[in-house]
Amino acid sequence: MNLSRFPKPPQSFLVPKVEEPLLKRPLDVTLSTLMLILSAPVSLLIALAIKLEDRGPIFYRQERWGRGGVYFKAYKFRTMVPHSDKVFGIKQATENDARITNVGKVLRAMGLDELPQMISIFRGEMSLVGPRALAVGEILHDEKGCRVNYEEIPDFWKRLSVRPGLTGVTTIYKAKDIPPRKKFRYDLLYIRKQSFWLDLRLILMSFWISFRGKWEHRERKW
Repeated sequence: MNLSRFPKPPQSFLVPKVEEPLLKRPLDVTLSTLMLILSAPVSLLIALAIKLEDRGPIFYRQERWGRGGVYFKAYKFRTMVPHSDKVFGIKQATENDARITNVGKVLRAMGLDELPQMISIFRGEMSLVGPRALAVGEILHDEKGCRVNYEEIPDFWKRLSVRPGLTGVTTIYKAKDIPPRKKFRYDLLYIRKQSFWLDLRLILMSFWISFRGKWEHRERKW
């Protein structure tokens, strides 16, 4: 992917970083390490299922916005048809999205497609809890159906003051395809209220949602 066509903040631009709870990073490192070890057998089965379904790539790689406006490379198990971004553009998945494979539907419902992102969490590019890591160059539309970029939404830069998360308030409580401006309100609420105990609660809720296979539900997930 040619990143030169995507706007970056100038070198002098600095997103003020909000201080993290004291135990947040140790929790990220501990749980991501455990998940990478314990999920290894499951990851092998997932890789085999993806390859057998359509012979396409096992992993989906994408540039994401990180803390301070820095790009990082996120990896997930592929849940859509091969080369989806090239054919359809970088778009948020919608309900009954035809791009999603049969294996992908199961993975997305249980959140298993996110397992490779534990590597990003271990490396410190992401956290277990925080605003979702947004795709660079994603095709967006506002409430009126007009094309818009993330950078044009005022609260976008504020949410980059913390590490993006695998799960969070917005991920748990809101549908994926609501307008970005509404999502960002919940992201900023988390940033203002973040604490170790809030993170722990959201992580436990996320495990329960995964166990029940409710991640793709538009209504109450937990």
